[in-house]
Amino acid sequence: MILCLDVGNTQIHGGVFENNELILQFRKSSLSTGSSDETGIFLKSVLRENGIDPVKISEIAMCSVVPGAVYSIRNGCIKYFNIDPFILQAGVKTGLKIKYRNPLEVGADRIANAIAGTQIYPNKDLIIVDFGTATTFDVVTKEKDYLGGVILPGIKISGEALENKTSKLLSVEIVVPEETVGRSTKESIQSGLYFSQLAVVKELKERIKNESFGGKTPFVIGTGGFANLFEHAKLFDAVHPDLVLKGLLFSLKINR
Repeated sequence: MILCLDVGNTQIHGGVFENNELILQFRKSSLSTGSSDETGIFLKSVLRENGIDPVKISEIAMCSVVPGAVYSIRNGCIKYFNIDPFILQAGVKTGLKIKYRNPLEVGADRIANAIAGTQIYPNKDLIIVDFGTATTFDVVTKEKDYLGGVILPGIKISGEALENKTSKLLSVEIVVPEETVGRSTKESIQSGLYFSQLAVVKELKERIKNESFGGKTPFVIGTGGFANLFEHAKLFDAVHPDLVLKGLLFSLKINR
């Protein structure tokens, strides 16, 4: 079994693969990663609570956009699993040609998404939209050129900004609104959060299609924690909420 860990700004998203099948997913706050002992104990506990013997974990792969978390997680894996994890970072094989002006600036989670996209949908021009703490777009050609992308505030932190920077606007549950025009402050905020992301994705898809692919329609993948909110909005050709975990699995295999 292979344990994959995506360490994001808000959460650690973990998954266990057996024979290339994702058999378990879990999430933990990454706002306070804790010591290597806390990390190792948590990982072993969450596996046991889900019926998986930690001894069966043979490999671990991880990526992180929180540099300070790498040390404790890596050492927790070494101490409690006796496995030095593969870390998706600069210098490892990706199968991509990174066209960023400074390739070191690209987040490891975005690279993982791009790797998974090109492996699952080979020979396709891709736009990958990841709804996480930030909403990100990654643009990859069918020749596996990673052209770059777009980064904007995610739906959750947009709501938090309204709550924290205004005196009367409240925190709301993020849902798909029944109609655009809200009839209460709560409904109005929910509408604004949802439809602003929807409108941005539609506009950026069209711009990227024309600027990066000469007007040819690319294959669009939705992923991330909030991707399912937009599953029926006709934005995507496919939705893979766990794309980053699959990217870690593929990158591990590429680098074996």
